[in-house]
Amino acid sequence: MKNVNLTHHFLIAMPAMVDSIFSKTLTYVCEHNEQGALGIVINRPTDMTLVNLFRQLSISSTDLLAESTPVLFGGPVQLDCGFVLHRPVGSWQSTLSVNQEVGLTTSMDILKAIANAEGPSQALIAMGYAGWAAGQIEHELAQNAWLTVPASIDVIFELPSEERLPAAMQLLGINDYANLSNEVGHA
Repeated sequence: MKNVNLTHHFLIAMPAMVDSIFSKTLTYVCEHNEQGALGIVINRPTDMTLVNLFRQLSISSTDLLAESTPVLFGGPVQLDCGFVLHRPVGSWQSTLSVNQEVGLTTSMDILKAIANAEGPSQALIAMGYAGWAAGQIEHELAQNAWLTVPASIDVIFELPSEERLPAAMQLLGINDYANLSNEVGHA
C-alpha cells in the first residue's frame, strides 16, 4: 500500500470497527501524504446548530438556514476548533485546497461570511477532525478497518448527513451496510 494517496476519497468504516468514535462513519479525506492524513467525518451531526455556534463566537447572523443547520462532529482531534468544508475553494485566510473544487478552511472570516449569506455556495461546518500519523491509515486499511472510494461532491454537499454513508456505499455497488463482511479475501 505504499504511495497510495487517498486525498479526495471517502473512508467507509467497516462494521468490525467497534470504536464508537468511528463506528458507521463516512470520512472525507482532505489531505493524505507521507506525513499522514487529515479528514472530516461528514455523517455525524451534533446537537449544536450553526446559529448556536455563531452565538458562541459572537457572530451576528442574517442566514435563516443557520437556525436548523447542524454542526457536524468532524473527528476527535481539536474538538474546540471549527473546520469548514466548502466549495468553491475561494480565497479565505486559512484554507487547505483539497483540489480545484473543495477547500477546508479554519479561519473566522469564512464563518462571518456564511453568517451573512456571503460565504461559499456550499459548506459543511464541523468541530474537530480525524487525523492519522504517517503510515497509520495504510496500516488500518491493511487491517480491513476501512473501505475506500473516490469521493463524490454530490454526496458531500447535496445529501443530508444520514444519506451520505449509504450513498458512498452505493458508489462501490453496496446497497446495505449489513452486507459488508469483515473477512478479507485474496484471489
